Amino acid sequence: MSLSVGIVGLPNVGKSTLFNALLKQQAALAANYPFATIEPNVGVVPVPDERLEELAVVIAAQTPGAQQQVSQNTPGSQPAPLSKRGLPPIKPATVEFVDIAGLVKGASAGEGLGNQFLSHIREVDVIAQVIRDFSDTQVLREGSVDVQSDLETIQMELLLADLSTLEKQKEPKATKDKQLLDRWEVIQTFLSTAREGTQLRDALGSPEASQIAKELNLLTTKPILYVLNIDEERLRESDTLAREYAVMLGCSQTQVVVVSAQIESELSSLSDSDQALYLKDLGLAQSGLERLITTAYETLKLQSFLTAGEKEVRAWTIRQGTTAPQAAGVIHTDFEKKFIKAKVSSYADFVAHNGWKGVKESGQLRLEGREYVMQEGDVVEFMVGS
Repeated sequence: MSLSVGIVGLPNVGKSTLFNALLKQQAALAANYPFATIEPNVGVVPVPDERLEELAVVIAAQTPGAQQQVSQNTPGSQPAPLSKRGLPPIKPATVEFVDIAGLVKGASAGEGLGNQFLSHIREVDVIAQVIRDFSDTQVLREGSVDVQSDLETIQMELLLADLSTLEKQKEPKATKDKQLLDRWEVIQTFLSTAREGTQLRDALGSPEASQIAKELNLLTTKPILYVLNIDEERLRESDTLAREYAVMLGCSQTQVVVVSAQIESELSSLSDSDQALYLKDLGLAQSGLERLITTAYETLKLQSFLTAGEKEVRAWTIRQGTTAPQAAGVIHTDFEKKFIKAKVSSYADFVAHNGWKGVKESGQLRLEGREYVMQEGDVVEFMVGS
């Protein structure tokens, strides 16, 4: 599975600038006028994971013919590109970002362009609402008034879109099918909640309700993150601002990601080493991209497991609580059905003992069965039947 994030907000709050920065490209048109984004923009970015290159080095050192290439990188020298160092290909987990046109009041009823694109975020895993709190008066405010008003506008448009979806559902007639009747009862609860102006996530009181909400792709049942777009000078206050806005927005501090879209744009044009220096100067440990991805993972209770072999080193995204057979099924659906055992090592042990042979000889390699629950950073090799 891969994580998908829908980026929403009023016009000119910095959505497209952030999107361009996240993708390290200028695929979306970021312009100083409303509706610059007139088509939904979708891009896939890698999840930053420093463990992958370390695993690749370990695997390469155990691969005949590659050890000499790796050893040529002497201490203090500029590392050669991965493809030149005899390392296996690295494939990180990915996140899909969907950027849609700026929403305005009345979008769900046909105002502006946003209503045309709400369908493009119906299947995302989490919605990230970009909130404007920067001081550049040269960037026009189109519908944006203040943080609280902007928040209410977006939430209402998403809720009205859900109400439209619910009102299109047909009541089952002349049936005794309990499943259909129960489904209709849940829909009636959703309708009542929406008409009261309440977000539908407050009506997810049962697994059945959650499943129906997922089937209907109801927007206000999706987890939401708030991306606060501020001036560069305030980035050092990020933790304080996140706490203050969490209180204002009535959410957990973990749902607030403080960024400067302009700084993210500048970072995207720098090398990895220059990015690190720039972030250090700003007093930040991670870029906005990394913090947004980390927050989305935590919100959705996701984690990664790793596979390491001569053909590739790769990170895979799974939900917390996933069993070994289910994780195998993420690689290939047949693997779940034909699962036998899993060879498992922690990432730390795998690196410390120089790969599969070392963890086996040191007694750190585990054989796990069908009931094993995967842990963050497990390095795994699945054994499956034919």
